[in-house]
This record gives sequence, C-alpha cells and structure tokens, in this order.
Amino acid sequence: MAFSASYSLALLSFIFFSFASWGTEARGFPISSLISKELFDTIFLHKDNNACPAKNFYTYDSFIKASRCFPRFGSTGSLTTRKREIAAFLGQISHETTGGWPTAPDGPYAWGLCFKEEVNPQSVYCDSSNTEWPCYPGKSYNGRGPIQLSWNFNYGPAGKALGFDGLKNPEIVSNNSLIAFKTALWFWMTEQNPKPSCHNVMVGRYVPTEADIAANRTSGYGLVTNIINGLECGKPNDGRVNDRIGYFQRYAKLFNVDTGPNLDCENQKSY
Repeated sequence: MAFSASYSLALLSFIFFSFASWGTEARGFPISSLISKELFDTIFLHKDNNACPAKNFYTYDSFIKASRCFPRFGSTGSLTTRKREIAAFLGQISHETTGGWPTAPDGPYAWGLCFKEEVNPQSVYCDSSNTEWPCYPGKSYNGRGPIQLSWNFNYGPAGKALGFDGLKNPEIVSNNSLIAFKTALWFWMTEQNPKPSCHNVMVGRYVPTEADIAANRTSGYGLVTNIINGLECGKPNDGRVNDRIGYFQRYAKLFNVDTGPNLDCENQKSY
C-alpha cells in the first residue's frame, strides 16, 4: 500500500512530537517501569527486619499505587531527571524513617523505612494559632508515615486532599500503608508558600524568588532538605543532612544516575 507524501509527513510529525513529549512528561510510563520490586527490595534491604517497628508495613504495592495518584511524580523531564527524583524522594523518606547506625549490616544506608511513627514525640505538634486547621482534642500530630508528616497544618490539608480526616484521625497515617505513602507524596508534590514543592526543585522547575536568592537557596537536593526540615540547614557538616545525602548517593548509584549539584544546605537560610 502506498502512502502519500503529506500522510508520511504527518506520521513523522506525530512520532517526533510523541517522543519529544515523553522527554518532558512521560505519562505513558508508570514509575514501576523505573523501579521494579526487585530494585525496591534492594534499596530497602532491611525494612522488614524484626528490629524494625514498621516491619511489613511499607510495601512495594502501596508505593506504586500511591504514586498513581500523583502522575507527575517520576514522569517529568528526561529519564535521568525522572530516576533522580525517585531516588531523591526515597532518600529523604529513608532518613525520616531510618533504623540504621554506622556499623549496621550492609551499612547505615540500607535501613530506610524502619519506623512508621515518631519515637518519643516531644509534643502533640499542635499550632493553636492556626485557625484554618484547628487541632482536635486528645489528638497528637506527631511524625507518621514515610515523610513523618507532622503538625496540624499538614495533617489537615493532606487529609482534605487525600480523602481522610487528618485532624480527627491522624493515626491512620501509621495504620494504613497506602495512605502513609500518599501523605509522603502529597508533601513532596505540594507547594507550601513560600516553599516550592520538592518535585519542582528536583525536576528543574524551581524559580528562586528574591528572598531565595538572598538566602542562598540554590536548586538541588540540599534545597529539598531545607523544605522538609530547614532546622538542619545553615550549619556546617550537619550529621542529619549528611545522612540524607548518604541515602541519596546510594540510591542514585542503584538507579545509575548522578545526584546533581548542591547536595547540602549548610550555606542556606531556612524558610
């Protein structure tokens, strides 16, 4: 069957723009095509160790199902950018839930997702001045889940976005694996002014404000740490920051990508 020149040109244009769009927003490729269960288990070698309180809680299936609710996660930018974002996300949640120590089997960076709830919380994390998301009597908004979601002003909007009552039932984040991963991805993908989203930083869509420039908030993994816990920033050689970096470096290697620049936030002012 012969094709006309105009038809062939249209077909070639379609193919070209299809491939071009994949490089920007690879929505046809779920992150399961980039992180298999085998790789997930290699990354989290000891998450189901008997010593981990979160044993059997953080499953691969829950992670993949949660990611489907955030289609831009791991699907924006080049293949390298997509892999790097996933590695960065996993690195940050690993630090938040780590059970590792310097001489741990397989090294300190093989013990992510060991905890699902903050140990010995120092308070109930209620900001009573926040009238938009008022605390519910008797409830504690301490760290829970992969990102260790905390404070009423995070539980409230996270619950509203994801379909649960975060103020009246914050415990669900440490009782439901799927919701736990969803809260972590919600935090990762959501801009919280004046903070950009972690996602936009890692995929190159962060545009620094004048305040950011004055505070030396340069794009990279260090800025993500600043967004998640700025109290660790502005300090030279902070052990917590180094732990986050160590996880990211191990995971980036497993994904066969580089980490990119600006890994720490020691010269950045916190938000």
